[in-house]
Amino acid sequence: MSGVQDSLEIKFRLLDGSDIGPKSFPVSASVASLKESILSQWPKEKNNAPKTVKDIKLISGGKILENSKTVGECRNPLCDVPGGVTTMHVVVSQPPQEKEMKVKSDAKQQKCVCVIL
Repeated sequence: MSGVQDSLEIKFRLLDGSDIGPKSFPVSASVASLKESILSQWPKEKNNAPKTVKDIKLISGGKILENSKTVGECRNPLCDVPGGVTTMHVVVSQPPQEKEMKVKSDAKQQKCVCVIL
């Protein structure tokens, strides 16, 4: 029996401790496709839903996964048990609050100018 798997069972742990999955993904699937799957399966009752793939960061084995990498390249021999379920943590980047943006823009408008005649 070879130790190479064609697919991995992955579940995604959200910030509140709830999970999406587990679901089987081929080792050739990209991290970007995992994020697209998360977007499509995001629970409707959660109000901090990501809007795009760029809003999601996936963490596995303590490392932030790059969109261009494949699932096979991101495997960690210490964390991924053959035949088991791999847990990846999902972090959602929230856009800056409008209030914070307004404060920052107000700060830019208040400039002091000195003129010597």
